Amino acid sequence: MNYSWIKYSEIVNIVELAAQIILQIYTSDNFHIELKGDTSPLTIADRKANEFICKELKNLYPEIPIISEENKNDSWDVRKNYTFAWLVDPLDGTKEFIKKNGEFTVNIGLIYNGVPVAGFVNIPVEGKTYWSVEGMGAYVKEVGKQSIKIEEFWENYCKNDRVKVICSRSHMSDDTKKFIAGLGDVDIVNVGSSIKILWIAEKKADVYPRIAPTMEWDTCAAHAILKEVGGSLRIYPEMEEEVRYNKENLLNPFFVASL
Repeated sequence: MNYSWIKYSEIVNIVELAAQIILQIYTSDNFHIELKGDTSPLTIADRKANEFICKELKNLYPEIPIISEENKNDSWDVRKNYTFAWLVDPLDGTKEFIKKNGEFTVNIGLIYNGVPVAGFVNIPVEGKTYWSVEGMGAYVKEVGKQSIKIEEFWENYCKNDRVKVICSRSHMSDDTKKFIAGLGDVDIVNVGSSIKILWIAEKKADVYPRIAPTMEWDTCAAHAILKEVGGSLRIYPEMEEEVRYNKENLLNPFFVASL
């Protein structure tokens, strides 16, 4: 399918502006932290960024529904009829945001019949946006600069005999540790949010095992970017099928990301 209709420059602008909203709160003294039903934290930055992103996406594409971490989403009876849908996590890595370690992102992914076809991820503290559209390539862009193809950065990262494994800073399960133990000589790097998948796309790391829960909006955008450079999120442990989106249960299966 031809995706030339996707207004990628406008969506890049949306994630950059959402990042500015988040950074204004990040530098303030009060995040207005609440606990959601699953005890995960919610801040005013999550709320404000979500309101902005959803409003802008609806202005651009009023016919495409939005599935967001911070919205009351449609029931499965409605969602199962979606062809296209946005997957939005306005602030992925809220725990990292609260810790002020900078490892959080803004995620906007587009799916077609459950398959990610476009992704836009901003790392606010770095001023970087990663984006892709199926068939058009995957790029990284710094604020005020031109986009550069992600593959151009590959030669900057030297390959060695040790497998570089990237893991969550906040979620390291026993099964993940067992998976890593089976890889032989490894170097382990920890980082938060969807940055992990971006690092696989950039060849900063070789493999990202996620044998712990994630939601669809956590991974969709970065998955689209990784897919566009030839990578995958394969369902663990069979490793035969790719992760799909807009399922009845919006919880992802366990997966392993690699290039």
